[in-house]
Amino acid sequence: MLAEQTLILIVEDEPAIIELLNFTLKQANWNPVSVNSAEDAWQFLQRRTPELILLDWMLPQQSGIELLARLRADRRHKALPVIMLTAKTMEEDKVAGLDTGADDYITKPFSPRELTSRINALLRRKLPEHAQTVMKLGALSLDPATRVVSLNGVPLEMGQSEVSLLKFLMAHPEKVFSRSQLLDKVWGDHAAIEERTVDVHVLRLRKALGEAGDMVKTVRGIGYMISLKP
Repeated sequence: MLAEQTLILIVEDEPAIIELLNFTLKQANWNPVSVNSAEDAWQFLQRRTPELILLDWMLPQQSGIELLARLRADRRHKALPVIMLTAKTMEEDKVAGLDTGADDYITKPFSPRELTSRINALLRRKLPEHAQTVMKLGALSLDPATRVVSLNGVPLEMGQSEVSLLKFLMAHPEKVFSRSQLLDKVWGDHAAIEERTVDVHVLRLRKALGEAGDMVKTVRGIGYMISLKP
């Protein structure tokens, strides 16, 4: 599992369901945080950005579907993976949830095993950097479970920040990311690190990669990418 735990926000007002969700997510080595209203969820999202939201349809004051519409209309949160949790089983309700922007839909009561499977599938699809399988790019490999980076089968020494940076870049080969995007995606929105410090981590990563260091490329005026191309 990930050394840095995946943050999942639970938006649910039933204590028994919250307890079950917390237990299930912790068993899967995820980091659950729960709130019991749409407004509390919105306030939380102003401080931290989770990797995924489990959102109950029936909430006090503002419904889950209304919060979902608000998320999808917001530039910062419109791409957040969301799984709707609801007792509603009518087909039109499911269609309404999916049409509003839910990525998946699970009806109560649900199997914890099915929920874990659905979350894993959604994270793999939406956030490839959270995949648990060994990542490979040419002679370079990274095992997310152990966070060991190898070149031609030989383990490399590197800091954990550099491993996190490499892991994200390897999940998105040939794609250019700005310093601010890397700061957000690798270290989090409110990490105590400045954009120019990203350059330092890139330099350290290149040095740690040795002969494979030129795979991490600078795209002038834009940012960085990883590529096998010369």
